[in-house]
Amino acid sequence: MSTDKSKRKLLNPYHVVFLAQSVMIGTGILSLPQQLSSLGYSQAFMPLLFGVIASVTLYPMIWINSKYPNENLFRINEILLGKWLGKFINLFFVIQFIIFIAGIISNYMHLIQSTALQEQTITGPVLCFLLLLVYIVSGGIKSIARFCILTFFLTIGMVYFTHWAFEKGDFSHFLPLYNFFSVHDFYEAIKRGYLSILGYELIMFYFPYIVDQKKAYRHTLIGIWISILICFITTAISVMYYSEWQLENVEFSVLNLFKAGEFSFIERIDIFGITLWVFLILSTVAAYLWCAKKGVDSLLSKKSNAYLYILAIIIFFVVKMPFSRDFQEKLFYGANYVAYMLILWPILLIMVYALRKKKQVQL
Repeated sequence: MSTDKSKRKLLNPYHVVFLAQSVMIGTGILSLPQQLSSLGYSQAFMPLLFGVIASVTLYPMIWINSKYPNENLFRINEILLGKWLGKFINLFFVIQFIIFIAGIISNYMHLIQSTALQEQTITGPVLCFLLLLVYIVSGGIKSIARFCILTFFLTIGMVYFTHWAFEKGDFSHFLPLYNFFSVHDFYEAIKRGYLSILGYELIMFYFPYIVDQKKAYRHTLIGIWISILICFITTAISVMYYSEWQLENVEFSVLNLFKAGEFSFIERIDIFGITLWVFLILSTVAAYLWCAKKGVDSLLSKKSNAYLYILAIIIFFVVKMPFSRDFQEKLFYGANYVAYMLILWPILLIMVYALRKKKQVQL
C-alpha cells in the first residue's frame, strides 16, 4: 500500500512552481488593465496587492491538504462533510470547472475571431484546440506540469514586445499614488481584477502528487509571485502608455501594447503574440480539465479515461451554445465569481476539522 502511495508522488519542486505560475496566466492578464480601470491610473500597484492576498489565502489550502497528504480536495470534502454532502459540493465544483474552461476557450476564440479570423466560424479551431487539450491531459498531472514549464520558456520572451510601449510611456501617470476616493471603485477593481490571477487554488487537487509536500507552500509561492511580477509589469506599462479612457475601453489592451513597436519583417506583432498565447491558454485549461476529470472519478467512485472525452464534448457544446454573446459572458463571469468560493472553502473545512478533533478529544 505504501509503495502505491509513493508511486503517486510525481511532482518535483520545479513542477509545483510552474504549475502554479502557468495556470495563473490565461486570458485574464490580457484584459487586466480594463478590469482594474475603475481605479484609473491608480491601478498600477494592484497586482502586488493581489499577490499578498494570494499568499495569505494559499496557506489554509496547504494546511488542510497537509492533514490529508494522500487525498485531494474532492476526497477531503467527503471525509469532513460526509459522503452525500461532499459529493454534492464536488459536483458543484466540477460544473464550475467546466463552465470556467469553456469561458477561457470562448474568450480566446473571440480574440482570434476579432483580430485574425473575422467573419469565420470558430468550430474548427475549437475542435482542434479540444483535441490537443485532451492529448495533454490524458498524460496526467506530470505531463501537464512539463507542458507548463515548456510554456513558460516559450512565452516569457513576449515581455520584450512591451519595451516600445515602456519607452513611449509617461512616468507621470503613476502620480499621485492611489488617486481615488471611492471604496466602491476599489471593491470593483478587486472583484473583477482578482479573477485574472486565479489558478493557484488548484494545488488542493494535485497536492497528493507532490514529492516534497512540506515545501509545497514555498514552491507554490514562488510560482505565484512570478505571475504577479508579470502582471505588475504589464499593468504598470499599460498605465504609462494608455490614457484613462483607453484603459477602460480597449479590450485585450496588453496585446495592443505590442503594436507600439515595429519590426521591418513583421507587420502585425500582436498576431504573433496571439499565436504564442495559445500555449498559455492550453496550460491553464489543461490543469482545470484534469481537476474536473478527477472530480468525475470521485463522483462515480470509478476511474475511466472515457470521462475525459465526455467532459471535452460537454465543453464544446457550452462554447458553441446558441445564445447571445451577452448571455455567454454573464454565464462565464458567474462561474468565475464562484471561484471565490473555492478560495475561501479551505477555511470552512479547517473549522469542520477543528470541531471534529475537539469532539474526538472530549470522547
